[in-house]
Amino acid sequence: MQEEVENRTVNLMISTSKLTGRTLVAAYRKYAQHRARAKAEGDHGKMSVEKLIRKDQGAQQIDIARSGIKDFERVLNKYGVDYAIRKDVSQEPPRFMVFFKAKDADVLTAAFKEYSVKLSHKEKRPSVLKALAHLKDLAKSIPAKTREKKQERER
Repeated sequence: MQEEVENRTVNLMISTSKLTGRTLVAAYRKYAQHRARAKAEGDHGKMSVEKLIRKDQGAQQIDIARSGIKDFERVLNKYGVDYAIRKDVSQEPPRFMVFFKAKDADVLTAAFKEYSVKLSHKEKRPSVLKALAHLKDLAKSIPAKTREKKQERER
């Protein structure tokens, strides 16, 4: 029984000039509202693979390159998709396996469509580093100005 009580301990921080019973009651009400909102929203977003599999429906999997993993996470969070990421180190360039669930297939298709559009826009953008290297080469090819300082003395 004692362990059960210890596992349910909550830390609550209150900023107040005078700690009264009313302040404690108001703080508890705010905490209860927060917990109710969190419970209503449910557990969404990034989680472990085990937790994802324990949820109601089966998980699906897709491989993503390392370069776009953060962009893919942002899109999945935006659409409220439950997902888990595992790193596959068996391959030389490590790949990431993304396990996901969504309540609606349309949500998944919209998320993948937005991610693919983002990738295509990234590929179309010109590389700033390449342009900078080209401009450096052009600057090197321009001859430097030679200054000649002559002093003419009249006697």
